[in-house]
Amino acid sequence: MAVRALASLDARVRRLQDLEPLPEPTRASLLAALRTRVTQASTAIEGNHLTIRETQLILEGITVGGKPLRDHLEVLDHAEAWDAMVEWARSEDAVTPFLVRSLHALVMRRSQPDIAGQLRTAPVAIAGSPLVPPDPVLVPGAVADWCEQWRLQAGHPVQVGAAMHAALMAIHPFTDGNGRTGRLLLTLWLMRHHYPPALLEPRDRKRYYAALQAADGGDPRPITRVVGHGIARTVTLYERVLGLPSLPAPTPVKHP
Repeated sequence: MAVRALASLDARVRRLQDLEPLPEPTRASLLAALRTRVTQASTAIEGNHLTIRETQLILEGITVGGKPLRDHLEVLDHAEAWDAMVEWARSEDAVTPFLVRSLHALVMRRSQPDIAGQLRTAPVAIAGSPLVPPDPVLVPGAVADWCEQWRLQAGHPVQVGAAMHAALMAIHPFTDGNGRTGRLLLTLWLMRHHYPPALLEPRDRKRYYAALQAADGGDPRPITRVVGHGIARTVTLYERVLGLPSLPAPTPVKHP
């Protein structure tokens, strides 16, 4: 994401921050809307077939006819994991391998309980990517190192969060559920740095996967753009709900 685009995003986020604290009904309704939208989008990226409306019905306890049971279980799991992530974002708990595994356990609790919270013990390939994730023997150490980097990383929160997300996806620590868990951890990072979640939608799937592949090859710019655009999408939702007008584009910096 270009410097100018990051500056524009930062200005929009600062404007939202200046309105804090929001009235409790407004804050609660925004979080509830994001809970449904992020749950639908993140599971749909992985192949879930439910619409936003169907996802909301399931979260209200209503079964949607004609859709697989696994689709129902995935959105229930993700919403529960979202709730835990929001609580962790409000705390100062360190991001540890145990927290990463605990979040994965929630993401997979109903849909694939046999692997929930368990680091993979077999070699895997990533569909559509030439990257070969580390040998399973190396995964526990790689996750521990990733958590240590979380603690030490410095830089622009969007750039760092995007790079950290790509690094975890390259480790591919779990047999399944890596993307859903990784995107929740990205949200945790962003919220702790006072940014709203990045709403990555199913239409972003091709660009998102290509950006992760570029990051594997040493170029973090595409994944930063994808994450930045996802944050901007969420900011737009906030602006519409709060009735905020559009901000003018930032003035380019002139160099001598």
